[in-house]
Amino acid sequence: MKTFNPKEIPTNEFHPLMLGAIAPRPIAFASTVDNEGNVNLSPFSFFNCFGSNPPVLVFSPSRRVRDNTGKHTLDNVLETGEVVINIGNYAIVEQMSLASTEYDKGVNEFIKAGLTAEASTLVKPPRVAEAPAAFECRVLEVKPIGSGGGAANLVICEVLLLHVREDIFNADGKTIDPFKLDAVARLGGDWYLRAIPDSLFELLKPLRTKGMGVDQLPDHIRNSSVLTGNNLARLGNTETIPTEAELQEFASEPMYRYLVQTHENNKEEKERQIHLLAQRLLEEGRVHEAWKALLVCGREMEN
Repeated sequence: MKTFNPKEIPTNEFHPLMLGAIAPRPIAFASTVDNEGNVNLSPFSFFNCFGSNPPVLVFSPSRRVRDNTGKHTLDNVLETGEVVINIGNYAIVEQMSLASTEYDKGVNEFIKAGLTAEASTLVKPPRVAEAPAAFECRVLEVKPIGSGGGAANLVICEVLLLHVREDIFNADGKTIDPFKLDAVARLGGDWYLRAIPDSLFELLKPLRTKGMGVDQLPDHIRNSSVLTGNNLARLGNTETIPTEAELQEFASEPMYRYLVQTHENNKEEKERQIHLLAQRLLEEGRVHEAWKALLVCGREMEN
């Protein structure tokens, strides 16, 4: 691996490396106003949520790397202490990108980007009407970290109200459907990511179970030349293994017997094929079936 010390290379060289590696990043599409009522709208990919009681969001309008200048968004939150963090999605991603143009102070990016300003309920900055969700926030603190080009300004916000478009909810009306949200995120350079169905997957949270862990897997499974680290972790996230009766039943299944008989004279290939079968079962979410294949295979290898 190459190693980079940020104190030994220019910021304009370290910056793209950091943004290329820390990805994808959610985008805070921040709308603010100054004391004179001038509206500003700009996206920031240094952004995330950091608590829910109270609900806290943090984003950073960092100082520009190239010339160490500040941004209008930072000026505005320092003046008024309010911001609306809109969530952009694919339907408005190009308008959101256009709003990042460095227009002169006083220029309204809602107008430049062709977006609709909708009055907020509790704060002065307007919401983006086209955004699928928007957080009205009070600024708790602005914490500058450094003073040079690229220095962060952590804008710590408490959420006062959340607005969510009704058509992006699941059928329960309480949770957001990621397919309907159609979220976008920033990568390095000019690259973005779209959360389309082919790129989404579900993963059972370990909080629901107390898995045995990879360290407790039998050696022939843990040292498999086929199974990946992800495969092993999925096995390690289980609490119980199949019963003896289940293993005996599985050993007689036609699919398993076919693999055994086809590779009867090649022990290594037989093990590899059974591990490939287990891998397919794991990828299909059939963890218990994968356990059966691997444990029965282990017995086959001992004979």
